[in-house]
Amino acid sequence: MRIAVTADAEGGTLRPSGEHARRVGDLARAVGDLERSARPRWVWADTRALYPPLIAKGVRVARCHDVTLTESLLLAHEGRYGEPRSAQAAYARLRGLPVPVDEAGPHAVQDTLFEPEPAEVDVSEVYADQLRRIEAAEHPGRFRLLVAAESAGALIAAEMSHDGMPWREDLHDELLSELLGPRPVHGMRPAKLQALADQVSAAFGQTVNPDSPQQIVKAFKSAGLSVASTRSHVLKQVDHPAVAPLLAYKELARLYSAHGWTWAHQWVRRHRLHPEYVVAGVVSGRWATSGGGALQIPKVMRRVVVADEGWRLVVADAAQLEPRVLAAMAGDRGLARAAGEIDLYAALAQAFGGARDNAKIAMLSAMYGGTSGDAAKLLPIMRQRFPLAYAFVEEAAKAGEDGRLVRSWLGRTCPPPSAHWLNLVSGPEGGRAARDRGRFTRNFVVQATAAEWALTLMALLRGLLPSPARLVFFQHDEVMVHCPEEVVQEVSAAVSRAAEEATRLLFGQTPVRIPMEAVAVSCYADAK
Repeated sequence: MRIAVTADAEGGTLRPSGEHARRVGDLARAVGDLERSARPRWVWADTRALYPPLIAKGVRVARCHDVTLTESLLLAHEGRYGEPRSAQAAYARLRGLPVPVDEAGPHAVQDTLFEPEPAEVDVSEVYADQLRRIEAAEHPGRFRLLVAAESAGALIAAEMSHDGMPWREDLHDELLSELLGPRPVHGMRPAKLQALADQVSAAFGQTVNPDSPQQIVKAFKSAGLSVASTRSHVLKQVDHPAVAPLLAYKELARLYSAHGWTWAHQWVRRHRLHPEYVVAGVVSGRWATSGGGALQIPKVMRRVVVADEGWRLVVADAAQLEPRVLAAMAGDRGLARAAGEIDLYAALAQAFGGARDNAKIAMLSAMYGGTSGDAAKLLPIMRQRFPLAYAFVEEAAKAGEDGRLVRSWLGRTCPPPSAHWLNLVSGPEGGRAARDRGRFTRNFVVQATAAEWALTLMALLRGLLPSPARLVFFQHDEVMVHCPEEVVQEVSAAVSRAAEEATRLLFGQTPVRIPMEAVAVSCYADAK
């Protein structure tokens, strides 16, 4: 496979193929030289496969066009969600060849940038076709921004995985020992988990494995109690002496499994957590992880995320991001005025009898389709006082119920209805199935746009950070930068500037503010 490299100023292409640069080191030097002299936009098949070997050689690029991520966006926009999205698949479709299925994951290797491919793929030809299809999109300008942000996200994900989040291995071991007891030998439970397991068995009067839902349900049945499942919210409704130790066991067992000693051995090296991020791993565009669990760090574990000596963690999150995004998309002046304040819900309170909580319930119910409890009486006020915002999400919900597609502000498209849904909606459960999909599409337009804003923010922030500051963590609407103490103020200013610019790029001139309050701490636990 070739890499096509387009330099915006020249409009030309360079294709380093196998004979031009066989080894990663040779190619890395060539890429580094071009990056310093021309700062091109690199067009390549898959950032997850191609960029990590370059980073490992000390080469970082400013911009890229990720063919795989772009193909995924375009296929969904064209109503072909789920078709193979690789560069090979895109090229095969162009040439009328058999379309290969997507591989399970990236295929980067250490010595050479590519393994031999069964067929030559002209990535520049695929790129030209993608540019043509982008221009045919409903809003080409917005879609171009989406592609650029998604591709930048892929660069950031690879860099964060390589650099790692500060993670003190000694503190992690101390915390696990405090919560679970000393590290057990292989195959045994930690002491505190075993003690809780013994309490569960004693409460039931028989030996019960707390890791087995079947045994737990059977034990409750023997005690004359029927439980539908062993989920925590179900168990909390049950009056039995086994419930308290069982709930405590489940909480510690999750910690032991997800962030215990075995997990650390796999993902933490030299006081750095190196997870594997998946850009757009969720249909709304939010990220996921394929390993390392960085997006699900328990609060108690934040104590081990500690900056290096002389450095700080600058942590910032977007306040009330989704309601602000809705205000900007809908063009609702009343809601946009409230979204110009630091606390949007407090600004809305007057419309809901002066109660901030009521304003929050109404707004979240409108975005998520809630109708129970106080939502029933608050939603009519929402509809009356903020008609454009309410109509915006209602229209998205109606489209979902009808089986139609909806799009984010920049053009990310939701998946089409499944065959299972189409069968359900034509049967006796049709009304419920339609409403369920309507709730999904109602939130999709807001959540996907919020994800786009966050991606744009990160892309901008990456370019504004002073060296040697690095982005080391991102989750939905929160970012973390690891930087020397002397540049904390500069980093904090960069976060605010990136937030303002991201809002302008997406929504133009708008009274909506999406504030990012940055705080500099030595330990992540102190940021919240």
